[in-house]
Amino acid sequence: MPNYSYTIRDATGSVIPGASEAENEDILRKRLTEQGFTVVELKQIKGAGQKKIGGGFGGVKKTDLSIMCRQFSTMIDAGVSLVRCLNVLTEQAVNPKLKAILADVQNSVEGGQTLTKALEKYPQIFDRLFLGLVNAGEIGGALEESLQRLSQFLEKDVELRRKVKAAMTYPVMILAFATMMIFFLMIVILPKFMGMFVDLGIKELPVPTAILKATSDFLVAKWYFAILGFVAFSVAIRLMAATKAGRRALDTWKLKAPVFGKLNHKVAIARFARTLATLLSSGVAILQAMETVAGTVSNDIISDALLEARARIREGDRIAEPLGKSKLFPPMVVQMISIGEESGSLDPMLSKVADFYEDEVEAALSSLTAAIEPVMIIGLGFIVGFIVISLFLPLIAVIQNLSGGQ
Repeated sequence: MPNYSYTIRDATGSVIPGASEAENEDILRKRLTEQGFTVVELKQIKGAGQKKIGGGFGGVKKTDLSIMCRQFSTMIDAGVSLVRCLNVLTEQAVNPKLKAILADVQNSVEGGQTLTKALEKYPQIFDRLFLGLVNAGEIGGALEESLQRLSQFLEKDVELRRKVKAAMTYPVMILAFATMMIFFLMIVILPKFMGMFVDLGIKELPVPTAILKATSDFLVAKWYFAILGFVAFSVAIRLMAATKAGRRALDTWKLKAPVFGKLNHKVAIARFARTLATLLSSGVAILQAMETVAGTVSNDIISDALLEARARIREGDRIAEPLGKSKLFPPMVVQMISIGEESGSLDPMLSKVADFYEDEVEAALSSLTAAIEPVMIIGLGFIVGFIVISLFLPLIAVIQNLSGGQ
């Protein structure tokens, strides 16, 4: 988790420096404001709070973490000591990075640290949700239940991501193949036809053929500009995403984009409901749970709505009311949360919301995949057809001239 240094002013006007961990800058700013302070300056401490580890390349997959949590829960439930559990998990870990992390966590726990404190050294692997559930399990004496819920959450999250990735794989592959084929036609085949037109004495090309020739000449002579343009666009998007205003603009676009906007919104709602249900069922306090969820939804617009709802809850409001006013949560979700609050069964109601929206995502992906394929085929056919017609137009003109000459 990132570390931030800050300067705040209290009610008496005294300036107080400090430092704290938070999921992101907005969450820490809201937290300090709720405590009655005025934030003067707030910035991230680079490289703080993160422990460097060896043990191979790459990260740790959520699938590895899910398996680890399930094994961990089983051993704790069987009465195996915490240190012994960590030792067994270290020996069984296949991922070299996870093996190195677990070995260090075991040493820290043997040295007297709590499991939560030992895991906090690796914020890139164990996020706020993971730490919150483990901490709740340690405090409540039900670590095995928290780990079991965490394993189930990770499995659901991995399954949702897998479905999205699987649905997008085929269209992306078709698009990549089509792009390579078009570039091959433009760079290899088209120049040969243009040479043939010169040999036939064609001086004035039809407009479509002239456009095609200009594009082909540019790609052949200055192909590197196309690559530089793609790289520059990618870098610009990354730089934009690094700023608060740019990130908000991108997140707004993700929710309102044609076709994909509704899908992204449903994925975010499913993730919100599943995460909040998991935290509440593990005994995490609602204010802490809302702050954790705000940091894990991966969308600043929805995150701000959750933080605003958290502030209203702190003042005594119910959860459903501020979520409804944000207009980001569908009426059905708001109503089910309201019913869950009134009946005292909020976490199972949120689990039902998550199940419903995960099914909605799966249905939307199936519909999207079915719709994308014919659109891509039609688009590809139009481009290839334009290229073929543009190449044959000069030949038709030559044939007509020869026929007229006879």
